[in-house]
Amino acid sequence: MIRVLFATSEVYPLVKTGGLADVSASLPAALCRLEYDVQVLLPGYPDALKAARKAGSRRKVRLQIGQYSVSLWQTRLPGTPVTLWLVDCPPLFDRPGNPYKSDEGKDWWDNAHRFALFARVGAMMATGDAGVTWKPDLVHCNDWQTGLIPVFMERCQERPGTVFTIHNLAYQGIFSHETFRALGLPDSLWRLDQLEFYGQLSFIKGGLVFSDRITTVSPGYAREIQTPEFGCGLDGLLRHREAALTGILNGIDTRVWNPEEDPELAFHYGREHLKNKNQCQALLQQELGLEVNGGPLLGFIGRLVEQKGVDWLITVMPELLERGCQFVILGSGEARYEDPLKLLVRQWPEQMSLTLGYDEGLSHRITAGCDLFLMPSRFEPCGLNQMYSLRYGTVPVVHGVGGLSDTVNDPQEVGIDLANGFRFSEASAPALLGAVNRALEYFRQRKQWRRLQQNGMATDYSWKQRARDYGDLYRNILKDRQH
Repeated sequence: MIRVLFATSEVYPLVKTGGLADVSASLPAALCRLEYDVQVLLPGYPDALKAARKAGSRRKVRLQIGQYSVSLWQTRLPGTPVTLWLVDCPPLFDRPGNPYKSDEGKDWWDNAHRFALFARVGAMMATGDAGVTWKPDLVHCNDWQTGLIPVFMERCQERPGTVFTIHNLAYQGIFSHETFRALGLPDSLWRLDQLEFYGQLSFIKGGLVFSDRITTVSPGYAREIQTPEFGCGLDGLLRHREAALTGILNGIDTRVWNPEEDPELAFHYGREHLKNKNQCQALLQQELGLEVNGGPLLGFIGRLVEQKGVDWLITVMPELLERGCQFVILGSGEARYEDPLKLLVRQWPEQMSLTLGYDEGLSHRITAGCDLFLMPSRFEPCGLNQMYSLRYGTVPVVHGVGGLSDTVNDPQEVGIDLANGFRFSEASAPALLGAVNRALEYFRQRKQWRRLQQNGMATDYSWKQRARDYGDLYRNILKDRQH
């Protein structure tokens, strides 16, 4: 049995800011079902430690790392067979709310120190120096917060194999040279081919340079990040490591996201019995104060930031509202996007709903109740919401980038028998509007619309095959290290 330490900065349901949390819960669980011994390492955020104590867990190990006293707690990831280790260091992790930012929305000043310590603990567990009897064959690192784990392991003769997954290359963990010094990192790492990045320290480069293999969360994104347009300044390094780079599409937890059994829905439906979807829509409209009129209901769930194409969405909404469309928006982000959305709600109170923040139950009800799901992202490494919407018979309209392009097939390109949604290729508001208009033409043709819905619901988006792909990758890494 292959033993894997899965290091991550967030995991659902304990802490979540985006898709990383969902993947960090569902992929380890899927691998455990395939009889891999996967154990998750997570910073000891307050809610996670509270859940561990409530479950009767106790400290397993105490460590002294520099000036910090650190405890390791062992528990179970709620609702799964997965063992969870929590790195308890109150001065660094005992903070409420967002794991990376203060209530004012600013990055914590000591993020580099927080995640460097987390990485040191990960490396110590990986090499058997943390006082834990369990020792992994391989460490699976995720995003910049874990990027220093392979760096700290590099000089260990008997180190495990390493894989580093890029969930979003735009977030790189960039800090000053003074921070590099303050972390006590050796001068030998301050080189262009190691951790130095245009005169600054890059945590993500640790994972990209020092890991045995690199993965990202869709084949499309694996190709895109090797280009200047999507490479965020790291495309040269990624082209250099092309032979070690693989794109594995994310899956979704089809037990949590299942329209036939979803506890968040008052009415259930499936591919061959879609009638109750209309009831889900009517209840959603009533819940959010919208008119129940049978017209097209368009949904958006996500961060209100530039990456998600929210500016394009705001540009096209007035015309679509004039034509009788309704919108349901769930998310939060920058004031420059929240404010115009609030104005639209005041202008169109019976056609427009905006819920700022995040509500897991409401996200399920929106996914079930809408006709169209909009994801006009400028870039999207994988995207999970389009897979949720496909599974729920809610037809996605997406910008043809990254994982969106890998999962959504447009009738213009593949024909109605294979299509499940609509894509636009030009990065602009008019292109988004054109794709929505094409979708609305199909919406008025009920037979073809039903075909689009059923095609989307027929695809297997579960982690089962993706977990096998990761298992194959793990075995290949270990085999290569034996030679």
